[in-house]
Amino acid sequence: MKRLLTGCLASAGLALAVASFSASAQQIGGDYTVISPALPTEAPNKIEVVEFFSYACPHCNVLNPGLTQWAARQPADVTLRKVAVGFNTPFYQLTAKLFYALDAIGEEKRLNDVVFKAIHSQGVKLIDEKSVTAWVVEQGVDRKKFSEAFNSFGVRSQLTRSDKLVESAKLPGVPALVVDGRYLVGGPNIKSFTELLAVTDKLVDKARAERSLAKK
Repeated sequence: MKRLLTGCLASAGLALAVASFSASAQQIGGDYTVISPALPTEAPNKIEVVEFFSYACPHCNVLNPGLTQWAARQPADVTLRKVAVGFNTPFYQLTAKLFYALDAIGEEKRLNDVVFKAIHSQGVKLIDEKSVTAWVVEQGVDRKKFSEAFNSFGVRSQLTRSDKLVESAKLPGVPALVVDGRYLVGGPNIKSFTELLAVTDKLVDKARAERSLAKK
């Protein structure tokens, strides 16, 4: 996918606010787009909100604290899943592998905020596997365990799957939130990340109501 992110795209960092969508996605008002066919979800018994992101993206860094707080106050029927994107660019692919490797060894939650801070506040140069591994080891992670995960088939598969999901959703950039595999949050009416999360709440309610109606 030859789509470099223009600063992760758009004014206020809202990649989806100014994007033009393909014919397979129907813009609804100015708040969200319907994805058809829907993306697969990993938690069919819950309303899954997927964040497509990159540690390399400055706008993802800005959204991260608010999204973490948002996720913490969700009811039991809502779950947040993070999908790191590669976008066919070396730095994004490198940091996506970092995310999936940390996730594979159970260190992602502990180090998620630390990675963002290292890249965007501390100026840590994570430019290749060697520098990434050295930094991770400094954070108290076992070198051998991390290296095996970083170079594993599982991590490569996760990155490939991420690329396919990005293509299916026709994402123009990150951060991007998808609710229940069907609703891509974003549009010209959304001017801030606060508004982005408010619309996400509305779409979670919409998905919940639709599920309830389907059961009757």
